[in-house]
Amino acid sequence: MTHFWNNIESYICRTLLATFVLLLFAQIISREVFEHSIPWSEELSTYMFVWFVFFGASYAAKLGAHNRVTFQFKMLPRRAVYWIEGVADLIWLAFNVYFVYLSTSFILSMNKFVKSQTLGVHMSWFYWVLPIAFTLMSIRIVQVNYLRLVKDIDVRDPDEVQRDEILHDSAKA
Repeated sequence: MTHFWNNIESYICRTLLATFVLLLFAQIISREVFEHSIPWSEELSTYMFVWFVFFGASYAAKLGAHNRVTFQFKMLPRRAVYWIEGVADLIWLAFNVYFVYLSTSFILSMNKFVKSQTLGVHMSWFYWVLPIAFTLMSIRIVQVNYLRLVKDIDVRDPDEVQRDEILHDSAKA
């Protein structure tokens, strides 16, 4: 169960991606082969894509894969870099907490008659991705910094690790 919760964003993203691609594929087949459109499929796919993006951002936070300008850290000791990035992450965390507050306030104050165009569902259901994803992202920021600063585990972007391995292997040859 711990493995599931530790990778919840990954599972959500995979499910959303597969579902909205299948919906769009069904829409294309329906339109081209049967000359009939599924009016709600495109709107639902759009909302699913938005959810995919926000949960993907949370997953990237878990992997330490968000873009950072790091060239200025090359001459500093590793511990100093961890602490500077920790302060930057505290600012990021403060922004996330404030955004969760703002988005929740916005959703709770929405007019009850605001519904999606073709689905007819209250728009607040689609906007809940904001506080949910930013809360998850905040949890991941704390988790990554705990691993870095307390456990001394280097959580790095998988692409950066792969690049370093390729450079290391090419230097051997």
